[in-house]
Amino acid sequence: MPSLFANKSAPLLNKSFTVSDDEFKQLHDFIYKESGIFIAENRKYLIENRLSNRLKELNLKNFGEYYYYLRFDARKKEEMAKLFESITTNETSFYRNPPQLQVFQDVILKKTLDKLRSARTKTLRIWSAGCSTGEEPYTLAIMLHEVLRAEIGTWDIKINAMDLSLAVLGSARHGLYTEYALRTTPKEIINKYFVPKGSQFEIKPELKHLIHFMQGNLSDRLSLKRVERSHIVFCRNVIIYFDDEMKKQVISSFYDNLLPGGYMFIGHSESLHNISRSFKPEYHPGAIVYLKQE
Repeated sequence: MPSLFANKSAPLLNKSFTVSDDEFKQLHDFIYKESGIFIAENRKYLIENRLSNRLKELNLKNFGEYYYYLRFDARKKEEMAKLFESITTNETSFYRNPPQLQVFQDVILKKTLDKLRSARTKTLRIWSAGCSTGEEPYTLAIMLHEVLRAEIGTWDIKINAMDLSLAVLGSARHGLYTEYALRTTPKEIINKYFVPKGSQFEIKPELKHLIHFMQGNLSDRLSLKRVERSHIVFCRNVIIYFDDEMKKQVISSFYDNLLPGGYMFIGHSESLHNISRSFKPEYHPGAIVYLKQE
């Protein structure tokens, strides 16, 4: 099937685009329906700033044409991926928010491992939801190695790392990072778990083996039900993109996924206030962790 907007003329290289009220509503409703991402009306500039390059690339005249491209064009699936890459911020790094991660490593992880040992099982499942380019799940894998050391080979461990964007998942699977991505990583950790590759650093294979990268949409309940039950869920700096209704739906899905006695981490600036009372908050220096009581 030919494209609805075939590129028959020179690209619109220098054109700037303004989104009308009707176009904004169309895109706002479409993005919310497909991803749960809520863009407030006072953030129209985000649509203009982040998506104007897509219009130029596709040689479209306005955001109305872009909406119809997303709905009906033969290449709409590929463009959907580019849309979500454009409107979400994939700014992250290894060891992001050290106080929170310290609580994970020193308190929650050790408590969880001891509990599993007492139950005579060595199966551990962690879910990194909104994993972006992989810095978070790889950080968790490093911490597992640091805590378990030689014992790690006797455990059945899987970190299910999910993101909406296939492009960032592809990057995560490669496991190649710049020095900037490692800016908050201790030097000794870099030397131990990364291999220099030119101007970049590659994650060692033993970390990659712990992680299963998967595409998924947090607004799709059926998609989330396919994730294995977890002992610990990480969803940091993701629910800020959702309105309260979608936050409630997503947090409810995490609650259902967690095994009794499991823990959830959200971003340090995020809150479950007016979102959920199902979890018991645990207060630690530098972090709040949410417990699913047994």
